[in-house]
Amino acid sequence: MSTDAIASNLLSDVTSAPAEATAFDDLATVVASHQQRIFRFLLASLRDPDLAHTLTQETFLRAWTTRASFRGDCSIPTWLTRIALNLLRDHTRTKRFRFWRRVSTTSIDAGELAPFLPHPDSPTDSRIIASEQMAIIWQTVADLSDRQRTVFLLRFVEEMDLPEIAAATGMPLSTAKSHLYRALAAIRARHAAPTRGTL
Repeated sequence: MSTDAIASNLLSDVTSAPAEATAFDDLATVVASHQQRIFRFLLASLRDPDLAHTLTQETFLRAWTTRASFRGDCSIPTWLTRIALNLLRDHTRTKRFRFWRRVSTTSIDAGELAPFLPHPDSPTDSRIIASEQMAIIWQTVADLSDRQRTVFLLRFVEEMDLPEIAAATGMPLSTAKSHLYRALAAIRARHAAPTRGTL
């Protein structure tokens, strides 16, 4: 058999062989099922809706372009969260992100405006107390280390189990538990501090 015949047979085998099916063949279903989860995680991490939308789209684009590398070792949400987390890390390393972070610390936070927007169903005093408590919690979450904040958000915003968090972040399970414990301790200490002084 000549070299041309072998090459022709191999080429026909490659072109006639069906492409290996992946979980991402129906991208619309994957996006519909997991977009809100990825967006919530990115929004809680960045606190910027536009940037969270952009990185959510980038997450699904990256998942689509690298779908052949998905081996099925973890669940699709875990894999997507890992992609989103890597994009988040890449983005926070850039100079442009550091500039906008500095700008955002001097700008008006939407949470500061919440007490001035009346809600007809709740009494004023309970709204004030709730907004103060939420502000303390979110400020404490913002002050956590990157790893502690990531583990905290994945656990309580995305309601992921610790093994899923470990898989998504690439941390050993014991490290993820340790970061969650430290984050909770910091939040509890900071949240409990104002109430001790008022009694």
